[in-house]
Amino acid sequence: MKFTIFQNSRQGPRQYNQDRLAYSYSKDALLLVVADGMGGHRHGEIAAQLAVTTMTDAFQRLAVPMLSSPAKFLIDHMQQIHDMIDQLTQERELVEAPRTTIVAAVVQRGVLYCAHVGDSRLYHFRDGHLLYRTEDHSIVQSLYSKGIINKDDMSTHPYRHKVYSCLGGDVPPKIDLSDRQELAEGDTILLCTDGVWGAVTDEQIKRILNSPSITDGVTTLLDVAENTSQDQGDNMSAIGLQWGDKQSNGLAVSTISMAMGLTTTIMNPTTYPNPQNTQDGAMDGDFTDDEIENTIAEIQRALLKTKRI
Repeated sequence: MKFTIFQNSRQGPRQYNQDRLAYSYSKDALLLVVADGMGGHRHGEIAAQLAVTTMTDAFQRLAVPMLSSPAKFLIDHMQQIHDMIDQLTQERELVEAPRTTIVAAVVQRGVLYCAHVGDSRLYHFRDGHLLYRTEDHSIVQSLYSKGIINKDDMSTHPYRHKVYSCLGGDVPPKIDLSDRQELAEGDTILLCTDGVWGAVTDEQIKRILNSPSITDGVTTLLDVAENTSQDQGDNMSAIGLQWGDKQSNGLAVSTISMAMGLTTTIMNPTTYPNPQNTQDGAMDGDFTDDEIENTIAEIQRALLKTKRI
């Protein structure tokens, strides 16, 4: 495989960043995942961290060097994340269940597989044209699909960021698996949170990413989103992938010489709020990264034990 990839996250005007994102690759497979935490700053961060860590851990364990079924991998592990969040809520006696949206993609043998829950999106561009975009699990999208509102109303509707499906909470998630798509040399894939697409139109996204450098494209996209949203914005996170090495980019990754059992995972650095800028007691009860990792391990062991029984 040859590809160029870049990810970044901006906190925006919020006091904390609930978004988490990462990518991981083996010799013959590549995973990209973006999660946008919901339901309060502590809980949202926990759910998103659980989502990204669980997906990348599973990929590293199973992609040796490729997944037996990318579609099944995406669906099974998104459901597992939901179950883990439910168990975490009960064990820690949390007042509110952590919740997160998620969009994840696997590229294997030149084919793109994608699944999502909520309103974090995947875009697929080729030669400056939009080939595919995931459909949000949002109230506004549902109203539009039923013909109750028109397209122009969607961007200004008061419920435009309210989702009806997520990982975590009392309702089982609606996990949408997209049709598999063959990738061509030079194709661009974008995964992003609603903080990006809510501030930048699809037409603008297409124009910005239609550039030789995916690194410059994603950076410009986040700059535009941040400048547009200003003090009304959300966290903004994006992963951009340019397939192949059409531009002979010196930053391109080649897995040709990569050892069969190796994987590489790049998780975007977590940004935490300045305690001086938060309300009194706002940070009380937060989980550290070590606590989250230990909790993931504990829950995974418990789930495996339950399956054996």
